[in-house]
Amino acid sequence: MTALPDLPSSAIGGPLQVPGDSQLPVLGSEIQERADAARNRRRILAAAERLLAEHGVENLTMDAIACAAKVGKGTLFRRFGDRGGLLHALLNEREQAFQDGFIRGPAPLGPGAPARTRLIAFGHGLLDMCERQGPLLMAADSGEPDRRLLHIVYGTYRAHVTALLREAAPQVDVDYAADALLGPLAPGVVMYQRNARGMELERLKAGWDQLVAAVVACPISGREPGT
Repeated sequence: MTALPDLPSSAIGGPLQVPGDSQLPVLGSEIQERADAARNRRRILAAAERLLAEHGVENLTMDAIACAAKVGKGTLFRRFGDRGGLLHALLNEREQAFQDGFIRGPAPLGPGAPARTRLIAFGHGLLDMCERQGPLLMAADSGEPDRRLLHIVYGTYRAHVTALLREAAPQVDVDYAADALLGPLAPGVVMYQRNARGMELERLKAGWDQLVAAVVACPISGREPGT
């Protein structure tokens, strides 16, 4: 199984320990690479991007990438773990732009809007991302059943949604509700609704708005969170 980066407790289910979106775990904050390793990485990812554009994600293999990048296949596995890890690396640049948007970008996605409004904008942003690159997202999440849930990307989303829920809906069990809200935004679910069920993107966004409204308006149950 691919080694995953250590996550702060806020990213894997514990409460946020510090206030403010600026403390979320963010892609690209890893230790700086050696210059030769960074060059190797760029060459591999450039080859993978080229093959992806030419042949599609279904035909993107580690053998083909190693050949195009002129490196041994063992180098790929040591560097990225497996095909899913390499696909996640391809997604990182696009993912960083989205994270920058909800952490420090303009409202309503970024700070400056009410938490409920930001939560709605966050869901719309993820749905748009699935619309643009759903097959790649699904391929990156294939393999171990819990791969997506343990990845730092999901941890960042979860920490962000948890923080917004604490502000917008403190009466609910926000630790549970964060995962419940992120479930319908998973690439596999979105692509199933779009392709198998024929649901329009705007319908999915309207459904997300209704889901957020229901959670935020949920009355106090009288039970302690987690009981």
